[in-house]
Formats: sequence, structure tokens, C-alpha cells
Amino acid sequence: MTKTSEFTCFDLFAGAGGFSLGFEQAGFDSLGMLEKDKWACDTLNHNFKNSSVINCEIEEFDYLRYFNKLGKVPDIILGGPPCQGFSLCRKGKGEPSDPRNKLVFEFLKVVNCLKPKLFIIENVANIAKSKNLKGEFVRDILREEIEKIGYNFYINVLNAADYGLPQNRLRCFIIGSKKSLDNPYPQITHTINSSIIPTNEKSSLELTPTLWDAISDLPILNAGEGAEESVYNNKKQSQYAKSMRETNDILFNHKAMKHSKRMIKRFESMECGESVSDVSYDLRPRKRNSLEISEKVYDQNNRRLYPNKPSNTIPASFYANFVHPYQNRNFTAREGARIQSFPDRFKFLGKPTVVSRKLLAREGRIGELHLCQYNQIGNAVPPLLAKKLALHCREILNASTW
Repeated sequence: MTKTSEFTCFDLFAGAGGFSLGFEQAGFDSLGMLEKDKWACDTLNHNFKNSSVINCEIEEFDYLRYFNKLGKVPDIILGGPPCQGFSLCRKGKGEPSDPRNKLVFEFLKVVNCLKPKLFIIENVANIAKSKNLKGEFVRDILREEIEKIGYNFYINVLNAADYGLPQNRLRCFIIGSKKSLDNPYPQITHTINSSIIPTNEKSSLELTPTLWDAISDLPILNAGEGAEESVYNNKKQSQYAKSMRETNDILFNHKAMKHSKRMIKRFESMECGESVSDVSYDLRPRKRNSLEISEKVYDQNNRRLYPNKPSNTIPASFYANFVHPYQNRNFTAREGARIQSFPDRFKFLGKPTVVSRKLLAREGRIGELHLCQYNQIGNAVPPLLAKKLALHCREILNASTW
């Protein structure tokens, strides 16, 4: 590994590597990434040539042996432990006994052993206000555990749109620091509201890019068109799109999903802001394996987004959530990656989509369950937001004697 920075990081629960990519862009050296999913590890190995990728569960990771062999420990440990157990929309909301939540405490076990200067945990915004079944705030439980191992505790919910991403994405970032910090989080750099930016004087805030700024230069596709590797055919680019293209000349992962004629007709009937709940009754989804119209309508599915606003939050299942503002299809993986601020050179491996967990379990194929391209993109910490955090962490590390 070539040494390029005085500061280092290690990424637990790395996923597709959005956290690590942002820190790499800010000049940190990666000492490695841990990820249990095979397809996500394929993506990591392809895009991070100078970093070690460890494919295993966190409980199986022999971190003492790993870092003893390396001869150094990271300045910062990053991680986005699975967040479902903390979500308010599930049973047992915030209950620490939830087996998914214990992974947060596995993360803290590694921190307590390696004693990095800083660590950052990314999670759903709801963790900031979730309670367990006893009525205790999850943040207070985490604060107690974090302070017990000798770290100052900071918690804040950040919106990616405030930092230059074309997406309203609220996520909670918990920072642990060996030193007391006056300003643990970076100042916002962008605003969605153009009226607060003066036209006759220089403002410290820039206007947040829109969805159309992010994807308008990508090739037009009908349903089922496109390829895993293709070429650009539109030279007109926004400033944001230029920053995503860099010097890339091959367009990866811009492949549209196949849709039935009926679904395309549904999309054709929708205006921006409308979802499947707004279409005529005859175009609504049918019951599984039936021609009968389902009475269950999920308002979050198939919403046509506004081009002149930042995108809605890109979730792991965004292949079904959103419709292109002008084209009658769902987003491609590359469009989602653009909205998440992954540069175009970053190629996602694994299948674009997979069948549901329920179907795999029913057919005895649960071993085939992996993070598809859309899952990897939607689960990721946006690299641009990670970079803003990383640059601020550099200032913190440079300003203190550790």
C-alpha cells in the first residue's frame, strides 16, 4: 500500500464503499474495509485497488491479528451498522435486544480495542429519537456505552442536500472523539432555497443541485434498453454532472429495467409528484398471480420525481420507488449512483436486481441472497457527504494534539 496521507481510516460494514470513497477523496489512506456481502465485496475489490477488502461478518473478524500484522491502527473508524432494528416503522422499535442492533455494539467493541482518535457511525435519522420498549432513548443507551469506553459523544442528523447533493437525504451521524470537540460537524455549504442567496453579493451558500442537474446528460433510454457498459452521447453537462463524469469515457450500469406494456401505460399517465396511488383504477397493480386489481396501494412506489428539485431519498429499493421525470421507466442504477454522488468511474458489480427474500426462502435459495447494484447504491453513505465529513475530520485531527 502506497502511503499518501498522514491520516488513516478503516471501514466496518463497508457496503459498496461510499464512506471509504469520500474519505479517500479527502486524502485519507484506507487500512481496509470489512463487508459480509459477496457482491458488495466484488464492487469494493474492483474500485479500491489499493485497499484490503475483508469478506466476513464483524463477529468473525480477527481485528487484533489484522492490525498487529499491519503494524498500525486507524485514526478514524467508519461504519454504518444495519439500521433496521432502530427503525420506527418496525416492531420492537429501538429495542437493544434486537439482534440487528447488537452489531452496533460489535462496532463499539472494535473501537474500544483499537482506540482510534475518532469514529463515525451512520444510521437512519430515526435513531436520534427512537425509544426501546422500556421508553429509554436509544441515543442515551449509545451515549452511555460510548462514554463508558472513553469517548465524547456527539449526535446530529444531516441532510445531504445541505452539502451539495441533489437529494434530500436525512441520516444520523454519531461521532465519538477522544478529545472534546467544539464543532464536531461540518458547516452546511448549500441551500435548496434560492431566495436566501443574494444576487448582488457573494454568499457563503451555493444552490443545491437538482435531480435534472444530476442525470440530464445521461443517454435517453426506453424500458429494457441500455447496457452494463455503454457510451455517452450528450456533451451538455451541468457542473454537477461534470464532477461526476471526471475524465471517464465508459458509462457503467446505465441499463433500464424491463416493464410490461401496462406498467409503461401507467407511467405515461403520471405527472411529476404523482405515484401509483394517483393513477386510474384500471392501471393500479394487480394481485399476485391474478388479473384482479389489488386494493393495497403503496404510495411510495412508482413516484414520478420533479426534475427541478433535489431527488427524494434514494433507498435500497429505489428500482421500484421512482419514475424518471420525463422517460416512462424507473431509474437505472447509474442514475441512482449519480444522485448518491458516486463518480461515473465507480462500477457496481453483482446483478442489477434480485428476487425477494421471501421467494428465495420459499424456494430454498436463501444462499443466493446478495446485495444487488440498486441495494448497494441505496444503502451507501453518499461519497460527497462523506468527503465533507472527512475534510472536517482532517481539520479536527490537525488542530489537536492527540
